[in-house]
Amino acid sequence: MRLVNQRLLHCGMGLLSLFVAACGGESQSVSADESETGSPNPVNPDIVVILVDDLGFSDIGSYGSEIATPNIDALAENGLRFVDFHNTAKCFPSRAALLTGLYAQQVKRDSKARTPMIGGVTIAESLKSGGYSTFMAGKHHSIENPITRGFDHYFGLRDGAANFFNPGIAARPGEPEPARKLENGRWWCFDAQCQQGYAPPQSDFYATDAFTDWAIDFLASADDAPYFLYLAYTAPHDPLHAPEENVRKFEGTYDAGYQAIADARDKRQRTMGLIDARYPRPDAQWRDWSTLSDEQREDQARRMEVYAGMIDRLDQNVGRLIDAIKARGRFDNTLIVFLSDNGASAELVRADPDAADEIGAEHPIGSVGRWASLGPDWASVANTPFRFYKNYSYNGGTTTPMIAHWPVGVADAGRIVETPGHLIDLHATLLGLLGRTYDSGLGPDGAAPPLEGVDLSAVIRGQGALERSGYIVNRWNGGRSVRSTRWKLVSHTEEREAEDGVWELYDMFADRTETRDVAAANPDVVSDMAAAYDAWLIRVSQ
Repeated sequence: MRLVNQRLLHCGMGLLSLFVAACGGESQSVSADESETGSPNPVNPDIVVILVDDLGFSDIGSYGSEIATPNIDALAENGLRFVDFHNTAKCFPSRAALLTGLYAQQVKRDSKARTPMIGGVTIAESLKSGGYSTFMAGKHHSIENPITRGFDHYFGLRDGAANFFNPGIAARPGEPEPARKLENGRWWCFDAQCQQGYAPPQSDFYATDAFTDWAIDFLASADDAPYFLYLAYTAPHDPLHAPEENVRKFEGTYDAGYQAIADARDKRQRTMGLIDARYPRPDAQWRDWSTLSDEQREDQARRMEVYAGMIDRLDQNVGRLIDAIKARGRFDNTLIVFLSDNGASAELVRADPDAADEIGAEHPIGSVGRWASLGPDWASVANTPFRFYKNYSYNGGTTTPMIAHWPVGVADAGRIVETPGHLIDLHATLLGLLGRTYDSGLGPDGAAPPLEGVDLSAVIRGQGALERSGYIVNRWNGGRSVRSTRWKLVSHTEEREAEDGVWELYDMFADRTETRDVAAANPDVVSDMAAAYDAWLIRVSQ
């Protein structure tokens, strides 16, 4: 297959207009100086889902961070903030659950990244059948091309994490060889044309910017039909890469160390009403900053500065996307959902499993030649006030900030929503907001299982609280959990099957930070929920 001409893969506006012109269509975009026109139809909103990668619960300003994220925060302040919304604690199962409204186990995306989704119906397939244009930009983390699962256009990283500055395999003039996990690079797709080790033609490439550019180009090519845009950023997943102009904003910010930053975040969260006195502070899961050497403190502060720079740049790009939506004149009737695929990550990427050094350790943290990671100390801070991080079924691994913004559709803007939710709810919720029913026959394999998620549209519209009748269940790696409105049963074991773990029980009404195991005092609850987990595992594994 002939690869797309590299010059067409430039990250600026106009890319999609080339494709539209080639197909005989024309752009219907609205100029930037046009105001909101027409009568919004809240039954058929434009829909934008922004999924970010490895973002901690407290990493944006509206959830307690010291990192200024004014564009994302404006969505929160004029929309809804969910404070008990969950993912799968791992990248690729979360993406499968979000797209299909099924547990990852049901589409065979629960254990290996390099497998396709088997069965199910994606949100794109559901919405496309209802007349929506469907676009995706960014990270997919699978081996199938999203255009085979309902998307009209897809530009992005079909694979897992990649170098933000140079995802290719060859050094550019004046630069070291790009740090990467795979020798031959990651797979990228531009509609039907995919290639491994994509090398951008421009020297100032930055993945977060590129994903936004491609998304904006999609919108510029769209006609007057409603659209669904799924924009899946890789930030702030490692490698820690950010333009220096963003990193410089945070010089010195993290010199005070882990405890000081976590304390300030926790205080802001409680002041905001995100966390209240019912929930105790967990014991610190980070090192005592005073015990680190000067060199270690400098290294750790730099990592967090770059990580903050990535989030700062992410927020700027969300602002660019919002401006593009407003330029089309339909911002008031656009539902924007913002969330993360798992908690902040403690994973460390090494040159080889037995090595102590990171890939490209001879190069500075934040540069194209270095694959630096955040590490467990800062990841714990990022997930304040919760314990643990990505790969754990405790709340630090599964709880995501979740924002829903829709000017003509969200009731009581500024609300904090404590209703428990999960990525599997998104598909059912979007259909509920549109007044549509789920068609299980729209997927590639005929009749799919019924949606596992709950329709939260009444919560969004302010029509009352929702009491979940069933459980939210999770199983990833050595972790597992079962969640009702009040109780959470959870376990974790290293280097063994999840089922070998010892169950712990936490009362979410009094202890959402999971500090007091009350399993011994509630044996009947443990027994009932454990039995529900066993039955769930059998059902979703068939």
